[in-house]
Amino acid sequence: MKNYFEFYDIPESFILDEKALKNTYYKLSREYHPDFYANEPQEKQQEILQLSTLNTNAYRTLSNPDLRMQYILKEHGILEEGGKNELPGDFLMDMMDINEELMELEFDFDAAKLHEIGEKTAGIVAQLDNDVLPVLQRYPELHGITKDEALQEVKTYYLKKKYLLRIQETLSKFASRS
Repeated sequence: MKNYFEFYDIPESFILDEKALKNTYYKLSREYHPDFYANEPQEKQQEILQLSTLNTNAYRTLSNPDLRMQYILKEHGILEEGGKNELPGDFLMDMMDINEELMELEFDFDAAKLHEIGEKTAGIVAQLDNDVLPVLQRYPELHGITKDEALQEVKTYYLKKKYLLRIQETLSKFASRS
């Protein structure tokens, strides 16, 4: 399978020109539309269908910042499904505290406490976003070891954000019950 960035002829980056990406998607959608190849041999029709599917999958992935990040990390073999994707101990301790607060809400609901936990997690997410932004911006210019280090940093960010998203989903469930 062709790399999505190569398919769109754009440099691998965590931050993309969304408008240019969409324009490329539309251009390739027209170019690889199966209806234009209805009178072609079966092999050509199959090839066009595969290119059309590749275009759709590439756009879905690259147009979503979280999926794009996951894709880049997987392409470099940094993010392993069911593998060793460990988080730093201090982060896990902070998350354990938040999870304990959530468990307390299960037994003794308090709207003010729910709001406080929501604010705390939103603050952590904002800080993570702020901390990783320079790495994401510099990434296209990096090479070798510095690129590998950046990918490791992005992986940690990605895993932390994923963890926090689960907490925010739990908070949303509490909010919808109240």
